[in-house]
Amino acid sequence: MPTREPLIERVMADGRGVLGVIGFMDFDRLCAFDPALGERLLLTIVDRLTRMLPEERLIAHVDRASVAIWFGPDVVEEAAQTELDVLRYALGDVVIDGDREILPEIRVRQVRMPAEGVNAQAMLSRTLASLTVQPGAVVAVASPVLDLAALASERYALEQDLRQAIARGELEMRYQPLIDAGEGRVSGAESLIRWFHPTLGQVSPSRFVPVMEAMGLAHEIGMWTLNAAAREARSWQAQGLDALRVAVNVSGHQLDRDDMAALVARTLARHSLGAAALEIELTESVAMSDGTRATQLFDALRAAGVRIAIDDFGTGYSSFSTLRTLAFDKIKIDREFVTNVDTLRDSQAICQSIVALGRGLGIRVLAEGVERRAEYEWLLRHGCTHFQGYYFSPPLKGAEFVAFARDSAGLAKLLAIDPYAMRDRITERLTA
Repeated sequence: MPTREPLIERVMADGRGVLGVIGFMDFDRLCAFDPALGERLLLTIVDRLTRMLPEERLIAHVDRASVAIWFGPDVVEEAAQTELDVLRYALGDVVIDGDREILPEIRVRQVRMPAEGVNAQAMLSRTLASLTVQPGAVVAVASPVLDLAALASERYALEQDLRQAIARGELEMRYQPLIDAGEGRVSGAESLIRWFHPTLGQVSPSRFVPVMEAMGLAHEIGMWTLNAAAREARSWQAQGLDALRVAVNVSGHQLDRDDMAALVARTLARHSLGAAALEIELTESVAMSDGTRATQLFDALRAAGVRIAIDDFGTGYSSFSTLRTLAFDKIKIDREFVTNVDTLRDSQAICQSIVALGRGLGIRVLAEGVERRAEYEWLLRHGCTHFQGYYFSPPLKGAEFVAFARDSAGLAKLLAIDPYAMRDRITERLTA
């Protein structure tokens, strides 16, 4: 791979742009007892990275276990951050080395170049140094001089506040409707946790969820979320909405518990809620990270009547053999492939493949992140009948969700497709 020198030359030649840095944080720890293993994992991660990036991206090896990506002057910071988030998620998937399974710890940073009064070489060094700060989320290097002490202080304060968020009543749930276009109804809702900090305002889940997991609070907050969602679903039934199902996200830390299935059963009993009203969601990477444990949990939950959904499908590295052995009920197409699917051929191919896979396995397929009518129409036309996204509704408070679920006329308007407009749209595509 290119090293620092070619990278700095490109930065200087372009004059401005966004630089991303990706660090493999396990490298030194692994090399302390097995240098060959550290090298193999680093090579595997770099191979994944190069296969995921377009050819025009310059990737450079800038430190022992860090690489830099030059996005250039034409990529805005928000787009670069989104790409780095996706890379961090994908690179952190399980790596198989012989009979060993390793989940790499990946950290990413970004910085806008150049910074006034600081040359590119110094800015790269400071960005690399920022990788040593414990992550609460992806940290953007916003200023020429990165204040590591300030970052550490901010992280500590956030940790302390998060520990008390439940007791202070700062956590709330929102419910985003799940739409069954085939039956023309709301089939349920995904429960989404929100943190309303007294001074910071609403704290993004992308910021506090990684802190929660790093602090070992995933089980405590996860159980609070499960209880809140079950309580809400029971209230729906009390209001005559018996057919609705609530979906609750479960983290990898919760999956590690041997008693997870029993905890779910006790929660359902506590709220007098039938198992058919609950759906457990796991990301693809979490579900595939420990096949044996996941299989046991899936079997136990499904035997009790709880449904299982795989979230963010298509962004991980699941094998067909694993998909066949795991018992689950629904695949959720990741929003990455749903966004602008009506115009992007690669996304269209991926979505059609996932819909066909679900049909072949007898599993429902839901498209999440549907924000435009054209996306909904394209997906419906190609066999997807379950949807979630802002085109239909943002996440709602409990009472707002109930009102949305009762508004059958409003939903019918969102679902209706003008056959003449659809014909004209298809004709335009064929003649383009």
